[in-house]
Amino acid sequence: MKELELKYGCNPNQKPSRIYMNEGELPITVLNGKPGYINFLDAFNGWQLVRELKQATGLPAATSFKHVSPAGAAVGLPLTDVERKIYWVDDMGELTPMASAYARARGADRMSSFGDFISLSDVCDVATAKLVKREVSDGIIAPGYEPEALEILKSKKKGNYNVIQIDPNFRPNPVEHKEVFGITFEQGRNELKIDKDMLTNIVTENKDLPESAKIDLIIALITLKYTQSNSVCYAKGGQAIGIGAGQQSRIHCTRLAGQKADNWFLRQSPKVLGLQFVDKIGRADRDNAIDLYIGEDYMDVLADGAWEKIFKVKPEVFTKEEKRAWLDQMQDVALGSDAFFPFGDNIERAHKSGVKYVAQPGGSIRDDNVIETCNKYGMVMCFTGIRLFHH
Repeated sequence: MKELELKYGCNPNQKPSRIYMNEGELPITVLNGKPGYINFLDAFNGWQLVRELKQATGLPAATSFKHVSPAGAAVGLPLTDVERKIYWVDDMGELTPMASAYARARGADRMSSFGDFISLSDVCDVATAKLVKREVSDGIIAPGYEPEALEILKSKKKGNYNVIQIDPNFRPNPVEHKEVFGITFEQGRNELKIDKDMLTNIVTENKDLPESAKIDLIIALITLKYTQSNSVCYAKGGQAIGIGAGQQSRIHCTRLAGQKADNWFLRQSPKVLGLQFVDKIGRADRDNAIDLYIGEDYMDVLADGAWEKIFKVKPEVFTKEEKRAWLDQMQDVALGSDAFFPFGDNIERAHKSGVKYVAQPGGSIRDDNVIETCNKYGMVMCFTGIRLFHH
């Protein structure tokens, strides 16, 4: 198949729409549903991300994409009991590495992952399909599907769930093209290989970079490679925990991603784990309630007349002081940036979210100030020398 006609482009008024190959066959087969223009953008960007994560770590990888940027990305490390609870998979029994990867990718930022497009590095097994079945999602791409897993996925969305199989051996042309305003742009594909060799130029006084931190930094950098720029990614324990995409200012990007990382950790606090929800509350409503409860608009769910619809017992206010005390326990977080940090204020903000390990290109006229700020907090920072803009 050389082309596939689509219902419309980014918006319903943008017709006609299709994906096609000038040479050769499309490397995908639609096994179910009718994926659209944005679905395919998410699918192809996500597939590249998980393919590279698998190559770099040797572990199954998954990502949860929304609007051509990842909301989460992870490799298939086992989940702790607390992680199983905050990702709502504590009732699912033993998870396979592939299912664990997706549970992490989907669970990091559940608000952003609502209605995601999923990419898997490996064959989708039954455990992963069962996890996907209960989430609100637009579709999935993987190199293959176990027969029972495929049937489970086909049953989603009244039989309309988008399931795409991609040829894992497909390699695109090394020169890519993009058209904007009738004008064609051409560039070499970003084939940069991200691995541990990129982390050898440590510029801080502290040069102790453990293997676990190297994996987290690699996850952050590969995630950034497929995140709309400016972008910053916080990672810990084999997964992205906060991604800031498409911000014009890097400090705003660092703050946005840092707030997402903070929310990930706040969800693990006893106060949140102890919330007693009313029976049969929807998963999305539960996620929204938690997001409000740990944020500044907590009275939206704690006001009389509101909390009774959500909780069996009215929760205590999670005070600013209590939240700060809990966040002060977060440590050993890794941080990647797709371009250099121009000021030390980014490091100051990162420190508040427990960052100890940093990877960034370097090359700012204020590198000395950024290094000095890292040294103040005993951080380890690598200069990769490579920018990772993605547009």
